[in-house]
Order: sequence, then structure tokens, then C-alpha cells
Amino acid sequence: MQNYQNNDYAVNKKAEGIVYRFVTGETVTITLADYLLENPDKTKKDFAKWKKRSDKDYYKRDRAENNQTWKNVPIDDQFEIADVNAKTPEELVIDVPYQKRENERREKLALQAIKSLTEIQKRRYEQYHVDGLSTWQIAEKEGKNQKSIYESLQVAEKKIKEVMTEIQ
Repeated sequence: MQNYQNNDYAVNKKAEGIVYRFVTGETVTITLADYLLENPDKTKKDFAKWKKRSDKDYYKRDRAENNQTWKNVPIDDQFEIADVNAKTPEELVIDVPYQKRENERREKLALQAIKSLTEIQKRRYEQYHVDGLSTWQIAEKEGKNQKSIYESLQVAEKKIKEVMTEIQ
């Protein structure tokens, strides 16, 4: 395990500038003066934003490396452990299009599920889940008893689950 004082995160965090370490061992520090000279339209606040982002990136990488070190286990034991490896930045970038498609698919499923509800069920479902009203508040608002509101929501949620499982 490397000395904490010398790891990339610690070095970058302690430095006043943004530190880049290359595989060759070469280190380059970009100071506020360098940044403002190179980017005359930028401010100290912009530099502080990039410095904070740099610290955050180094911290994430340091945590991922540390987690990976703890996950190094004999090959025989790996079958018992889920997700042994932390994702590399390249894997995360490659996953972005897939994640976007998956989110779009889920959004379409949710819209189809909502369309399967009656107008009354939609209204009650929205009041309960979006507006945060209780079944008692909805009942009072509609002049109905609480039990009928509760049962209506149960039927609506059942319909949504059925639509979601049918389509998947």
C-alpha cells in the first residue's frame, strides 16, 4: 500500500494549484496565475470550481483503488462475491449510452402504466404520491370515505405493476 501522503489525492488536496501526475511519474501543477493567464475571461471562482472538481475526482479514484485493494481475493472465492471490480472511467463512459437508453425505456414504461389508469385513479395516485396527501386528506377533498380512496389506490398500484411486468 502506498504512503497516503504521497498518493495523488493527498498531493492534489494539499497543493494550492491543480496537480496532474502522469504514468511516467512526472508531475505538473497548474497554479491560479497559470490558469488566469491561459484563460483571461475566467475568474478565481472558476479556478476554485476546477480545483474542487479535481479534488473530488482524485478522491473518487483513491476510494475506488482502495475498495479494489480490499476486494483482491483468491480466484476460488470470487464466485461468492458480487461485483468484485470497481468500474474504470472507460467502462463508465461506455455505460452512459446504455444507461440513457435504459432510462428512456423505463420512462416509456411508466407513462404506459399511468395511461392504464382511469382518470379518478390518476388523480388520486398523483395526489397521494406527488402531492403527498394522505388517503384521509384525499377523501375529505373528494367527499368520499377513506377506505374507498385506499382501495382505489391499491387497484391503481396493482394495474401499474401489471403493466410494468407485462412489458418487461
